[in-house]
Amino acid sequence: MAKIIDTHIHFDDDRFDHDRDDVYAKAVAAGVTEMIIPATTQARWSKIVSISKQYNNVFATAGLHPAYIDQHTNQHLDLLEAALQTTDCVAVGECGLDKFIKDTNYKKQHRFFVAQIELAARFKLPLIIHARKAVEDVTLTVKSATANTTGVIHSYNGSLQQAQQLIDLGYLLSFGGAITYDRAHRLKKLIKSLPISAMMIETDAPDQPGQSRSGQRNEPAYITEVVQQISAIKDISPSSVIEASNANARQLFKLPEAV
Repeated sequence: MAKIIDTHIHFDDDRFDHDRDDVYAKAVAAGVTEMIIPATTQARWSKIVSISKQYNNVFATAGLHPAYIDQHTNQHLDLLEAALQTTDCVAVGECGLDKFIKDTNYKKQHRFFVAQIELAARFKLPLIIHARKAVEDVTLTVKSATANTTGVIHSYNGSLQQAQQLIDLGYLLSFGGAITYDRAHRLKKLIKSLPISAMMIETDAPDQPGQSRSGQRNEPAYITEVVQQISAIKDISPSSVIEASNANARQLFKLPEAV
């Protein structure tokens, strides 16, 4: 199988602390030669940068995830601006909106999302967007932004109509283990209808494992299951899936050509 970019893996997660070297080696053996690490909170940025320097072709981002909105402060937005100035980040994120969480401060989520959109535009970086039960709000927020941005909606789970609006805005959609489940009929229908030129693949490891490993820790090596599923749904070769995703990732995140 061709070399693969995992476009969304939380390789900094504490669940990898005891065997990160082994997980990386296993990923490389499976063909995963490049990874993008999305951020969640300000406290994790330094660990992400450290890991990106420790492993070959692992790239850092900085951002403030909506699921942790209670932990974010206004000072963190200033620190994010400073981090983007001084760190080799390939994206701003993971940011966005999450309506699934109960008792969340949604107004604060929206304010922090808008601030990160503005920073992404200023630093000419793409956005890695989390949109859980909030695809419509994310789309409207991006549309109403004062500056044009590009990015990806990770683990996309909206409608075909919403997908087309986002594609028209210059956004990509990425998919992971959720599409491998037998019950994922709507997602599979969506993928069949979407152009491969608008898609990327991810694991979201250690979360969102595929059906064959449900309930287990997910790993970047398991992205091949996602490749095979999209290949079957769209009736194209696995290498075509990988080539399209890699080309999109390389252009979006301005990644150097792999050595």
